[in-house]
Amino acid sequence: MSAKPFAAEDAVSSQIIGVAIAVHRAMGPGLLESVYHECMLIELADAGLEVLTEVSVPMVYKNRTLKNHLRLDLLVNDLVIVEIKATEKLLPIHDAQLLTYLRLTEKRLGLLLNFNLPVLKDGIRRLVL
Repeated sequence: MSAKPFAAEDAVSSQIIGVAIAVHRAMGPGLLESVYHECMLIELADAGLEVLTEVSVPMVYKNRTLKNHLRLDLLVNDLVIVEIKATEKLLPIHDAQLLTYLRLTEKRLGLLLNFNLPVLKDGIRRLVL
C-alpha cells in the first residue's frame, strides 16, 4: 500500500500551524506582518524545521526572465509555502497570490496565515494545487 499523497506536506503543515498558534498566543493580533514573520522564523527553527525566508521566484515572460521576482514569505522543508498576513480579513487576491506561488514553484501545499484576528484558527487557509 502506498503512502498518502500529501503525507509529508500534511505533517509539516500541522507543525507550522502549531507554531503559528504559539506565536499568536504570545504576541496577539495588531502587529505588523514583519513582526509575525520574524517570530515564525524563530519558532520554526526551534521546532527543527528547515526554513527559507524571502525566497526569490523568477518570473519569465516570452522566454525572458523579468527583473522583478516574486518573494515567498517562507518555504518550510522545501514542501510548504507560508504566506503571512496581518490584515482585517483574507481576500480572494491572497488566495490567488498563494496559488500562483504554488504553480510557479511546483509545490503542492500552501498556508495563508492571517495574524490580525482575535482567534488565529479563523485566519488560516490551506490551499492545495
